[in-house]
Amino acid sequence: MTSVPSPGYGADDTGLVCGFRFGPEGRGTPVDARQALQWLGQGGSPSGAGFVWLHFNLAQAATARWLHAHLQLSPVFHEALRDGSRSTRIEMDDDMLIAVVNDVCYDFSFEPTDVATLWLSVGPRLVVSARMQPLRAIDRLRESVRRGATLGSSVDMLVHLMHDQGDVLVQIVRETTARVDQLEDRLLAGRLARKRANLGSLRRVLVRLQRLLAPEPAALFRLLRLPPEWIVESDLDGLRQATEEFDVALRDMATLVERIKLLQEDIAGRVAEANNRSLFLLTIVTVLALPVNIMAGLFGMNVGGVPLVHSDEGFWIIVAIAVALTALAGWIAYTLARD
Repeated sequence: MTSVPSPGYGADDTGLVCGFRFGPEGRGTPVDARQALQWLGQGGSPSGAGFVWLHFNLAQAATARWLHAHLQLSPVFHEALRDGSRSTRIEMDDDMLIAVVNDVCYDFSFEPTDVATLWLSVGPRLVVSARMQPLRAIDRLRESVRRGATLGSSVDMLVHLMHDQGDVLVQIVRETTARVDQLEDRLLAGRLARKRANLGSLRRVLVRLQRLLAPEPAALFRLLRLPPEWIVESDLDGLRQATEEFDVALRDMATLVERIKLLQEDIAGRVAEANNRSLFLLTIVTVLALPVNIMAGLFGMNVGGVPLVHSDEGFWIIVAIAVALTALAGWIAYTLARD
């Protein structure tokens, strides 16, 4: 594929990160906000095909005002941006698709806070995406378009984004599986230091991803039952395939969460067993020292009537009694341990 020049990355005061105009052939041409508005105002391409994709950074304060003032977007989309809704869904509003998609941040480091939201408004001639933080899937899509990927329609772009997000999830599952394999190997080798904390962090990340992404397949199925008239059958097939990929990734994630849970239970059992062994040894030592301590306390009292105080063999008699009592206590403890 032929690469196209990259547009200015967030260079204007509208908060536009990147913009592309797609012609009938599906190849993306970089545009800025002014050029996109001009193309939309002229009615698009002469053949009526093509669309514009504008990707915005909501961290810039003027972005939301510019979107409201210059683009004809659904009130539902503006409400989702204003409320910061993070519930994953794809819904219809008039003749437009409103999508709220959760994705991992670009510098994802297996932390629960590394999950952020992408808001999309998808129409037949205009796609608007907005986010607060750089996200992996949308950046993968932007790089694909910059390298010359062809997108036949706005829904085709949404399908491409869903496939990219599925690839990101698969990569996360693979990286997590590799980390769990390393922790399991160290567990089998007997090195338990900090493993429970590491597994707990991984489990929290996966559970958070499941909770944020799980509604997405159901939302897609609702859309597929009653699609808008301007969505062609090939795009619907792409959405179905993306739904299946998400379902597989979520099942793999659930399996990995269960595996981490079993490892945590195994580690907890081993820790409890080690603690019980330490407590038992401490009890044995205490029991063995008990006869000596009792006799030392009795014969150490500074009162009259202490036996053997005038006997030359008194010390050795007391030692023999202490040794005998200690041996008896050790035998009893050994018998109990065997049982």
